[in-house]
Amino acid sequence: MEACVSADLQVPFPSQKEAEIAFGSLSVDKEPSRGGVVRTMCVDNNSLQIHFSAPEARMLRVSINSFFEHLMLVVKTIDQFGPPR
Repeated sequence: MEACVSADLQVPFPSQKEAEIAFGSLSVDKEPSRGGVVRTMCVDNNSLQIHFSAPEARMLRVSINSFFEHLMLVVKTIDQFGPPR
C-alpha cells in the first residue's frame, strides 16, 4: 500500500451561514485527479472542517496553499458584502 500524508483544518466563521457560504464556494473547485490529492469538507456549526490526503507531502502542501488562496478570496468577498442575513 502506498504511503499517504494528511492534514485536517478547522476554519471558524462568525456564523454558520458564513461557513455554509464558504463551503458552497469552495466545494465547486475540485482537486485535480492526476495529483492524487483528496479533499473532503463539511460544515460543523460555524466551522468549516477540511481534510486533505495526498500520496506525497509536496502535493499536500501545494493543495493546501491553493485552498488558502481561494479561502482568502471567499472571506474577503463575504467581508466586502457584509454578513449574510
